[in-house]
Amino acid sequence: MAIISSCFCTDIFAVLVACVIGIITYFKWSFKYWEKRNVPFLKPSIPFGTMANPLKPTHSFGELIKLQYEKSRQMGLKHVGLFTFSIPTYMPLSLEYIKDIMSRDFNHFVDRGFYFNEKDDPLSAHLFAIEGSRWRNLRAKLTPTFTSGKMKMMFRTVLESGKQLIEAMDENYDNHLPVDIKDLLGRFGMDVIGSCAFGIDCNSFKDPNSEFRRFARRGLTQTKWESLKAFFSFSNPSLARKMGICMIPDVVTTFFSKLIEVAVTYRETNKTSRNDFLQILLDLKNNSDDHLTIQEVTAQAYLFFIAGFETTSTTMSFCLYELSRDQDLQDKVREEIVSVLELHDGEFTYDAIREMKYMQQVIDEVLRKYPPLPMLNRKCVMDYKLPGTDLVIEKGTNVMIPLYGLHYDPEYFPDPECFDPERFNEENKKKVIPFTYMPFGEGPRVCIGLRFGLMQTGIGIALLLNKFRFSLSEKTKLPLIMNPSSFSLSVLGDIWLNVDKV
Repeated sequence: MAIISSCFCTDIFAVLVACVIGIITYFKWSFKYWEKRNVPFLKPSIPFGTMANPLKPTHSFGELIKLQYEKSRQMGLKHVGLFTFSIPTYMPLSLEYIKDIMSRDFNHFVDRGFYFNEKDDPLSAHLFAIEGSRWRNLRAKLTPTFTSGKMKMMFRTVLESGKQLIEAMDENYDNHLPVDIKDLLGRFGMDVIGSCAFGIDCNSFKDPNSEFRRFARRGLTQTKWESLKAFFSFSNPSLARKMGICMIPDVVTTFFSKLIEVAVTYRETNKTSRNDFLQILLDLKNNSDDHLTIQEVTAQAYLFFIAGFETTSTTMSFCLYELSRDQDLQDKVREEIVSVLELHDGEFTYDAIREMKYMQQVIDEVLRKYPPLPMLNRKCVMDYKLPGTDLVIEKGTNVMIPLYGLHYDPEYFPDPECFDPERFNEENKKKVIPFTYMPFGEGPRVCIGLRFGLMQTGIGIALLLNKFRFSLSEKTKLPLIMNPSSFSLSVLGDIWLNVDKV
């Protein structure tokens, strides 16, 4: 019996050894991909390739790509090969190559290559992720959603949430306590998105544990297992789709689907409407020649939430952080706000916010230093011969544009660590080299909601600086550390500011 048991254990061990050898051999064979094509590449390791361990990241994804960009540029390279697991990823460094991929030869790179699964993970099938003709058709329908006229319609809704922000800041000032600006602006962002995308009043300032906020935060928070699934789905979305992987937790999908269903039913039954994003989607659902389904409406509303909430509140947080470190800059922004408001009878209007040019320069510089999405992704949809080279980028190859690296390249932005809004004054902005500054992307897949994001950011900053003066609290841990577990660029921990009345 012992002999049989021993033989069985030996057989199992032999199978395991064979599997390990097979896996190692497969990775080593896969890692020859760029070498065979005479493309310089960064040395990969098993099993994550040139990417970091998603379970124990030491840098955020954006910071890692920035480091890889800087290393490759120092080597004088025009492009470099990377690996996500064993999957090859192409990273262009030359601006000509970037321009070709993002704009001139866009038809070869029309897709982002992100995971979506309409059947098993319906909220993931939104404009940001879907591909091909489906993307083109939906983009055409939604483009009129973010015109200046539509922004003016939603301006008042955002302003109402801004007034609640000011009331909360007043209360904080009265208590003579520093403010966790990330938390406060997160509540403002939650109220704006809740109102504009889902047609509900969240009251995040008065009820920070509301049901909407709890499920919204769950949608933005990943467990270790969910992080690993996200990493796998990012590297191989086709396989992940076949496996029926769900990126969005079921409880989140159920909550937001029900929320939209109730809101839509109420408006259609009672024939009511609001000046918000949900109403625009509802009009497309009922009046368009090519109707949106209720599932498509829900997915776009959810995209509005995930794309607009954290990115905008984080941008405002970084903005106030930088202005708290330089009181002269803060005073200059405040003086402009006051002078513009005097021209508009003290009223915050859509046109008034747009006339605050120096404030926009500050926001532009914040978006350079802290781009919400630190890289731009594309997927080659048909074989593409890179102009002036013998390289053919094969159909299905992932492409990564190192946005964060470009924004910090001293060749394009001298002294990149310095916060300098004058980079974006009227004269200097014309000198910014195309495709070196792309906080909202570029080309036909440029962020459709950029006007709304800039409007919301401008309203929040103008309202706050008109009444309050901010300085950095000693509770803020410096230097700031980026969250290594976050796909977007965000701070690990809190940003605490002291608050005074102007």
